Amino acid sequence: MEQQEAQNGQGAGTEETPQVEQNNSNNLPSMESLLQQEEFSVELPQQGEIRTGVIASISPSQILVSIGAKSEGVIAGRELEQIEPEDREAFKVGQEIPAYVLNPEDSNGNVVLSYTRAQEQMSWDAVEKMLEEDETIETTISGYNKGGLIVPVLGLRGFVPASQIGAMRRSIAVGDTPEQRFGKMVSEPISVRIIEVDRERRRLILSERAASSESRQSIKERVIEELEEGEVRTGRVTSLADFGAFVNISGADGLVHLSELSWEHISHPSEILEVGQEVKVKIISIDTEKKRIGLSIRQLSEDPWRSRLEKYQVGQLVEGVITRLTKFGAFARLEGEIEGLIHISEISEDRIEHPREMLNEGDVVTLRVIRIDPDQRRIGLSLRKVDSAAFADKDMKILTKELEEISEEEIETPASEEAAPAGEKPQKPATAEETAPAEEKAQEPAPVEEIAPAEEKPQKPAPAKKSARAKKGSSTPATAEETAQKPAPAKKSTRAKKEKRAEPVAETSAEDGAEAASSEEESPPPSEEKPEA
Repeated sequence: MEQQEAQNGQGAGTEETPQVEQNNSNNLPSMESLLQQEEFSVELPQQGEIRTGVIASISPSQILVSIGAKSEGVIAGRELEQIEPEDREAFKVGQEIPAYVLNPEDSNGNVVLSYTRAQEQMSWDAVEKMLEEDETIETTISGYNKGGLIVPVLGLRGFVPASQIGAMRRSIAVGDTPEQRFGKMVSEPISVRIIEVDRERRRLILSERAASSESRQSIKERVIEELEEGEVRTGRVTSLADFGAFVNISGADGLVHLSELSWEHISHPSEILEVGQEVKVKIISIDTEKKRIGLSIRQLSEDPWRSRLEKYQVGQLVEGVITRLTKFGAFARLEGEIEGLIHISEISEDRIEHPREMLNEGDVVTLRVIRIDPDQRRIGLSLRKVDSAAFADKDMKILTKELEEISEEEIETPASEEAAPAGEKPQKPATAEETAPAEEKAQEPAPVEEIAPAEEKPQKPAPAKKSARAKKGSSTPATAEETAQKPAPAKKSTRAKKEKRAEPVAETSAEDGAEAASSEEESPPPSEEKPEA
């Protein structure tokens, strides 16, 4: 009985075993299902995707990277050469690196990867985030071109335009070539801020001014608090514009307007200034609200107009040359750079539409000064008021004053000329002929040498002039020889001696005879001499 039960139990057990195995086989997945499940569980790489992979092997020709695909990705050829030598030396098996999928599957079934492209795409993502957050970047200047500085940022090539370079750095950027301006800045540290990102055009624009705007603003506030109007400071020209020049004073930029550069007219600041030049400036205005500093260079010197205008006064007549004609009037140059305006209403008594009806450029005209404004450097002139009766009294006074000055000069000049000979007279006495009157010269006895020529020319006797005695007594005129041969009486009066000496002098020549005749006529008649004899 027991043996039969045991056989029955064993048979029952054998019958249950195939059923369990059959149930287990029904529960196990098939190979096809396993393969399908694996395909769905593995995410196939896509082109342009960046994945983090693990370096599987490193060789001189390629680097295998496991990125979780069916096969390992490969970095080879040009992509391997583009990796910096320092990075390649630092790579180790098992190290995680980013990889950019260039091709999900090549002809050999491999996934083509790029390490440099992955780094670049990650850098662009980072700089876009920095642009949104206005983050300041500390980096180093790596190069330059004609437009500005080259600055690397996370492996990307950033550019800082010359207009975005900081004020202090721009102040030393002096020269005609980029090398002269920016060459010495290479390898210097610089703080920049991203102001433009364009991934498609690979454009990354940076600004040093934007990065230092906060510190520069605080410096400017401090400098403004220290400055005082009228103070003179030394600064450096940082930039030039059409409207003026910017000068840095202790870290703060001030503006020298074009009108405050020079007393003379200039068209552009570059005519007298250059970037980097050290200049002295005067503080003329401070705006604490707008944080502006007004500077002046011309106010450090005296206005030449004031000294030139001292010679002019209202009502004075002047001569000018017409230089320009405009609708509202004409400009006339008086002296040097001084020009005055003849308003159209001051050109003629009659109404005119344009100054050219009465004037032409280059005309020299007489004008009257009717207004002087030294502060505005303006002179008002008039052509129609030249003969105005309102200025008659003033013109007469000016004319009288000028005549008095001329007469005083004429009086002073002869007086000075006469004073010199008067002082010389004691040193050089005048001769008897210069001091004696004409009558005494006639009375002086003629020397023998003067009569001798009359005796040497007996062939040509001079016609004798009748003396006063011959006219009354003798009708026969005496010749020169007879007169000379007649002996003079022993004793005669002084008057007789004068008459006797006068006759031969008169006969020697026509001029001497005329003088002798005049002296005889002046002497008294002979009738008055007889009582004396």
